[in-house]
Amino acid sequence: MFADLVQNAYGCDQAGLIYGYRFADGAPPEPIDSAEALEWLAQGARAEGFVWLHFNFAHAACEKWLQQHLSLPHEFYESLSEGSRSTRIEHSDDWLLAVINDVIFAFDIAQSEISTLRVAANARLLVTGRVKPLRSIDKLRASVKRGDAFRSPLALLVHLLRDQADVLERIVRETSRRVDTVEDRLLQQRIESNRADLGSLRRVLVRLQRLLAPEPAALFRLLSRPPLWGHAEDVQEFRQATEEFAVVLSDLSALLERIKLLQEEIAAMVSERTERTIYTLTVVTVLALPINIVAGFFGMNVGGIPLSDHPHGFWVLVAIVATGTAAAGWWAFRRRPD
Repeated sequence: MFADLVQNAYGCDQAGLIYGYRFADGAPPEPIDSAEALEWLAQGARAEGFVWLHFNFAHAACEKWLQQHLSLPHEFYESLSEGSRSTRIEHSDDWLLAVINDVIFAFDIAQSEISTLRVAANARLLVTGRVKPLRSIDKLRASVKRGDAFRSPLALLVHLLRDQADVLERIVRETSRRVDTVEDRLLQQRIESNRADLGSLRRVLVRLQRLLAPEPAALFRLLSRPPLWGHAEDVQEFRQATEEFAVVLSDLSALLERIKLLQEEIAAMVSERTERTIYTLTVVTVLALPINIVAGFFGMNVGGIPLSDHPHGFWVLVAIVATGTAAAGWWAFRRRPD
């Protein structure tokens, strides 16, 4: 009963395994649990095909189970303890180790967050693990459940990288659509909510670019010395996936530049509106200046106020004020900016 509660709480079994699949030539992928994975590993070289195991590193027993039953390189465990999020792919003896940043499985692009997927692969085993659900790994699992054929663990890794590029491309496409909406509102001189929208989108894209930008360089370095156990077809597809990912990152950079230009345009429009408001207040102040001066002088409680006994003194003052106001208005509008 307690084990069932643990499994329901973490979405995995007692070993921290979320799901696993066994791949054999000519047969569809077969789901396995941690006990069946141990039986397969115990067969050693006699075991057919290869296995993919995906773990939840938030499970308390996961790392201990890995250390007891899998002969993974110590660099893999070091990456777990140090919590490094820098993207890298490197060799370690016969293993291929990778730290890949991906988008957390969420439905709001503007609220997308990044988490890390850690990968260890050799000729017969692919081990992946994460702390939070990720979009790309979920897409890879969906492909496996559909029965897609995979020749080796490297083929699974290539598919994962392509899924990652697809997720990033969808984010870029969705963000482009929202930027188009902001641009349409901007053309209609509606800038009230545009600044906040662009700011949130830009923060997400900048974070994605900062974490994912090192990935193509790491992949190209790996292509210069691919693993010996990888099939030639898988290496070629790996190269294509790397190029596709680099193109998507280039589109992301172009979208960031577009958002930056729109923000600058909005800032210029806000500045222009502010200048117009200040100019209007200045004009009103200048137009009211003559009557304020006259009212100040003739409101003094002193003797000798001119025109106080003149039968047409009021109209003379009206003429003086009107003339002064007209002169001030001419001066203000003559200096009006274009």
